[in-house]
Amino acid sequence: MWPNAATRSRPGASRGSDVSLARAADRVLGFVEAGLATVAAVILMALLALVTINVVLRYFFHTGIIGAEDAAIWLHVALIGLGAPIALNGPLAMRLDVFTRLLPKGLDTVAQMLADVFSICAALLLISGGHEIISMLGGFSLTLGLPEWIRFAFLAVGGGLVVIVLTLRRAADGQLTRLLVSTSIGVAVYAITQRAGIDTELPASIFLAATAALGMLLAAPLAHAFLAAAYVATAFGSPLPEPAIVSTAVASMSKFLLLAIPFFLLVGSLLTVSSVASHLATFAASMVGHRRGGLAQTTLLTSVLFSGASGSSVANAAFGASTFQPQLVKHGYPPARAGAIIAATSVLDNIIPPSIAFLILAAATNFCVGALLLEGLLAGLFMAVCLAVAIHLTVRRQPRMPAATSGERRRAAIAALPAFGLGLIVVLGIRFGIVTTTEAAALAAFYTLCLAIRAKLAGSAIFGAFVQAAREAAAIGLLIGTAGPFAFLLAVDDVASLVSDFVSLLGGSAFAVILLSNLILLLVGLVLDIGAAILLFGPILLPSAVSAGIDPIHFGVILVVNLMIHGLTPPLGMLVFVVSGVTGVPATALFRNVLPYLFALLISLALLCAWTLIF
Repeated sequence: MWPNAATRSRPGASRGSDVSLARAADRVLGFVEAGLATVAAVILMALLALVTINVVLRYFFHTGIIGAEDAAIWLHVALIGLGAPIALNGPLAMRLDVFTRLLPKGLDTVAQMLADVFSICAALLLISGGHEIISMLGGFSLTLGLPEWIRFAFLAVGGGLVVIVLTLRRAADGQLTRLLVSTSIGVAVYAITQRAGIDTELPASIFLAATAALGMLLAAPLAHAFLAAAYVATAFGSPLPEPAIVSTAVASMSKFLLLAIPFFLLVGSLLTVSSVASHLATFAASMVGHRRGGLAQTTLLTSVLFSGASGSSVANAAFGASTFQPQLVKHGYPPARAGAIIAATSVLDNIIPPSIAFLILAAATNFCVGALLLEGLLAGLFMAVCLAVAIHLTVRRQPRMPAATSGERRRAAIAALPAFGLGLIVVLGIRFGIVTTTEAAALAAFYTLCLAIRAKLAGSAIFGAFVQAAREAAAIGLLIGTAGPFAFLLAVDDVASLVSDFVSLLGGSAFAVILLSNLILLLVGLVLDIGAAILLFGPILLPSAVSAGIDPIHFGVILVVNLMIHGLTPPLGMLVFVVSGVTGVPATALFRNVLPYLFALLISLALLCAWTLIF
């Protein structure tokens, strides 16, 4: 009897062991992720302190910290390396899962397993390529006195962290078998690619694009798909071997301008959790709340004012969804219509300065940031007018808010003055050359931090804002870095000339360039994150625009406006999904209700294009 009893007990014992292992892995995973988030937040704090102190020393004491700029760049690379595992899950992974969601049960598991193969290949590339650079690179930083290889070691460490976090996550989900299979395939693909040398007359960029497209269709993290594609291209004649891929990625993220991104993200996070943003909303309500669709117009005006502070559409969407959605519904707006208004108005945050999208474009094309921000301000205000008209026409039966008295408006304006100070620091500081873009962003972040402390915001809430900004900055920085090798290979194969030749077939006129560029961007934006689309297609389309006599700054604004509109379009529709996640309204309902506002934004895009062609 005992042998039979023992035999019967084994499956239960095995299941219990699996559950215990999953729970243990989940606990360890939580500890590791919390630790990485804490370290990332501390690095962001150090970055803010370093840049702010150096600005104060330079402007008031005519001195500065030796090597401050290089130290800040190295810290930024460290932030990205330690935050690399963040790009595995959640919205920051930037996965295109619209196709995998349509797969029948069983095939979707296979797709998820193959997506992990891309992450494994990307991690191995970072580890191996980083190790090769470390072993080959000599010399010291002249300003920091530290070995140069340290900067490249951050990404090698990031690759190792990706493997650790992916292993713990699959163990926590009870998917160790899936992990074993995907790891085996990933290692095999990596080893075969390393030794393969396939002779072909086709350019390596074709295999680069095909591999990246496959990764996106399988819902692999976008940054990992870019890295894996760059590595696979080496088997087809790519001039970038492993160490060069990692080196190009590090060079792409080692720009002082890019430090403005985490600082502006921090501004948005601090504004969202503090009372400063609510003062903006109160002021907006006092100005337009009494008009038809007053509360909806208040949402729009708040978005315009919030845009001048945060530079993040996602931050504005989250703030609006939590602040205005309950009030809109309370005043008779259908939940889906209320959410659609919030999502549509949030588009303005990456158009009206400070704009993270324009910072990415400037980094990819070497545009003048000040000129971009000024043109973006004018374009954003024009888009706001178009949205105001659309709201006026679509909101008819909702009750109006009581008109504010002159005293109430004055008090609301005084309460909102601290928030208006952010716009002065950012726009005027950059436009008149008082400070650089990164310095303005750091001063804006420090200023917002002081406002949060003055408002007696809890220390845990402030630290949480640093954590959130650091996580987002790491994911965006990794995307910028991994797009570097991808863009380099496209440049080597002269893809921009192919586009120019095609435009020439259409006549080569400015109208042909604008039309073709908008069609390409409208299609690309459906399936590609805005940051990736800017990094990849900005340098490709720009030469054709310049050769056709189009002002490059105007063209850059059109590019960003076009791509930002895709925050409202399926299948990605990031702003729609953010609002859906906060409010609980189904994304499908939001997509239907956002159509009038999407149409208004497309009209504004068409009019901006016409203005560019005429003037």
